[in-house]
Amino acid sequence: MNKGLFFILFILFICCAERQNKTLVFNVPKEPYVVVLGTAQDAGYPQVACEKECCKRVQQNPELKEYVSAIAVVDPISNESWIFDATPDFTAQTKLLSYHLKNKELPDGIFLTHGHIGHYTGLMFLGREALGADKMPVYAMPKMNTFLIENGPWSQLVELNNIQLKTIKKDSTILLNERISVKPIQVPHRDEFTETVGYMINNQQKKALFIPDIDKWQKWDRSIVDYIKNVDLAFLDATFFKDGEINRDMNEVPHPFVQESVALFENLTAKEKQKIYFIHFNHTNPLLIKGSEAQKTVLKKGFNIAEQGMVVRF
Repeated sequence: MNKGLFFILFILFICCAERQNKTLVFNVPKEPYVVVLGTAQDAGYPQVACEKECCKRVQQNPELKEYVSAIAVVDPISNESWIFDATPDFTAQTKLLSYHLKNKELPDGIFLTHGHIGHYTGLMFLGREALGADKMPVYAMPKMNTFLIENGPWSQLVELNNIQLKTIKKDSTILLNERISVKPIQVPHRDEFTETVGYMINNQQKKALFIPDIDKWQKWDRSIVDYIKNVDLAFLDATFFKDGEINRDMNEVPHPFVQESVALFENLTAKEKQKIYFIHFNHTNPLLIKGSEAQKTVLKKGFNIAEQGMVVRF
């Protein structure tokens, strides 16, 4: 092949892949790491029937679309990975994750946080109408397991052995391999159907905390500040930036406003603030907009904003 033509085709491949997946993986850590698979709130970005400017900008520029909030832990030593939450963007997110693995298209397991639409409905792609998976390990709390077993169409996934439910308990450690372990941490949230957990992910002596949903930090019987001081990474609920952001009673959908979290974490050291990655943004949240004043403020104060495709060592 002509060298000039080869170069042009190579550049086109990179551009197309970047538009579709937001990242190409060339250099990754040799030790276990976290990859961000999505940052949006359950309903995605843009959101259905949204005529606001925040969504119009994505409709006009599709490359700005964000997948629903999820992370994965990748162990390049064993070529294993685990996804935390099965979102409606599961198909695209498993493809994004596959770039971090050798000859594998699926994770080695799925950890669910709770029964809201953005956190478990991706399981449908493992069913008869789609992949027809064979005993995909799904780790979930007791009420979440019962919900899946007793309600269709999820019950069919269990009956057909598309998924293999593994019951976990709060504050109980699950060993995944000789390096990686996971501990569910129960948090207060709108538990209409299931309990809600975050996860402490351990990589030997390093720790990453993942709490994409919680009502308010002060409703928790534990201290998020203490957790931050004792982990190496913290991916935290940042659904709304401030009060009054949506045209609904925000008491119906309580979350820590980013402004509240920033104030709560104000006295942390610069090193501790750098551990924090805000994630799970509603479509109205200005942290989704690169270069916005909200983004500048949060970054200037020493915090991080999770980005789709981001690789974070811990």
